[in-house]
Amino acid sequence: MNKHPEFLLNKIENPKDLKKLDLKELEQLASEIRTLILEKDAAEGGHLGPDLGIVEATIAYHYVFDAPKDKIIWDVSHQTYPHKMLTGRAYAWLDPDKYEDVTPYSNPDESPYDYYAVGHTSTSVALATGMARARDMMGNHENITALIGDGSLTGGLAFEGFNNAADEKHNLIIVVNDNQMSIDDNVGGVVTALKKLRESNGQAEDNPFTAMGLDYKYVGQGNDIKSMIDAFKAVKDIDHPIVLHINTLKGKGYEPAIENEASHHWVLPFDLKTDKPTVPAPKTPNASTVILDFLKKHIENQENILVINAAIPGVFGLGEIKNNYPKNYKDVGIAEQESVAFAAGAVKEGITPILFENSTFLQRAYDQLSHDVAANDLPVVMIVAGGGITAASKTHLGIFDNTMVANWPNWEYLAPTTLNELKSMLEWAVK
Repeated sequence: MNKHPEFLLNKIENPKDLKKLDLKELEQLASEIRTLILEKDAAEGGHLGPDLGIVEATIAYHYVFDAPKDKIIWDVSHQTYPHKMLTGRAYAWLDPDKYEDVTPYSNPDESPYDYYAVGHTSTSVALATGMARARDMMGNHENITALIGDGSLTGGLAFEGFNNAADEKHNLIIVVNDNQMSIDDNVGGVVTALKKLRESNGQAEDNPFTAMGLDYKYVGQGNDIKSMIDAFKAVKDIDHPIVLHINTLKGKGYEPAIENEASHHWVLPFDLKTDKPTVPAPKTPNASTVILDFLKKHIENQENILVINAAIPGVFGLGEIKNNYPKNYKDVGIAEQESVAFAAGAVKEGITPILFENSTFLQRAYDQLSHDVAANDLPVVMIVAGGGITAASKTHLGIFDNTMVANWPNWEYLAPTTLNELKSMLEWAVK
C-alpha cells in the first residue's frame, strides 16, 4: 500500500515528467525522496549517506539530460536510490510491500536507464571511455556521463579511466561527486588535491584533472538544484571530455548521518526517532572480537604487526586499532590491489602484515595475490570475511575467494569452524 499517495513523486513515471516541474516543485521532490530513503532504510537497511547526498544532482541530471538516450554510469552504485525513483521504480520506496522488488544496485535487468550491474568501485570512468569511443565510431551523438565519488578516486582503475578519458576527442562528462568521505575516512593524496580545489573554488593551480589535459568546471553548491541544473546545462552536448567537480554533503537531511558519516554509509534497520539499530547486536565473543583481541595482544607485545585494509575497517571492527594503534594500522583506500602489494612490500622489510579483505572485493586483487605474493612466496597473513551468497546483487557474491587462494602455490588456505580454531590459526599464521 502506498504510504504517501500525496507525494509529487507519484506523478513521475520517467525523467520526462521532471521537465514539467518548476524549481519549487523540484525542491519538494528532493524532500520527498529523502523521506522515502530514510523510511525504507530504517525498515530494511541499506546505503544511507551516499543516497541522501546525491538527491539534488540526480534530479538536476534527469531534468537536463534525455535518458535513456543520454547515458549515466553510476560508480559503485551506492547512490542510485534517487535515480531509481525517477526512472519508474519509485513504487519500491512508496509501498513497503514492494520494498524488495528492486535491487539496491544499478541493474540492467530492471530498467533501460541502468547500463551495467555495478557493485564494485572505481569502474565508471573506464566504462564511459569505451562507450564514448563506440558512440563516435557508430556516428551517434548522445551524452555519455560517468559519476564517480571522491572515495572511488582512490582506486587504480579510476586513474586508468581518467588517463584514457583525456585521449577521447568528443563528448565525455565525468562528474566527480566530492563529499569528503569514502566508506570510511578518505586517505591519500587525492584528499589533498580535492581539498585545494574546493578551497580555491576550483581555481587551484595544482589541478590533477587539467594536468592530464581534461577540461574542468567546479560547482561549490552541489546540493542546490538550480546550481546543478545550470552546471549540467553548461556541459550538455559539449564536444570534448570535461570534469564537473561538485561539492556535496553526504547524509544531507539526516543529522546523525552528517555527524557520523562512517556508521551511516550503510545501515542495518534502525529506529528513525533514536537512530538506534532495531536488530540485536552480535553475540560476543565472535570472530571479530577474537581477531581484535589477537591483534591487541601482539601489538602490545611490541611485535611488528601492521594491520592493513582497503577502506572498510568497520566490516572487521578495526576502529579500535585505527584509533589506538595508528603506527600499526594502514588504510590504503578503496584499492585492493594496492593493499596486497603494500603487504608484500612490508613483509620484505621485516614487518608481519595482517591483511583484511572482503571476499567479494578480493577478486580485484587477483594478480597481486598470484604474482606479488604467491610467486614470491611471501609470508603475508590474510583474513577474508564476507563469504557466502546474497540476493542483493550479482556483484556481491562472496564465493570466489577460496577458488582463487586455495589453488595458488605457496598459499595455505585455512577455514576455521569454531572460534578456538580461528584463534589457533591466527597464532600459527603470524609465527
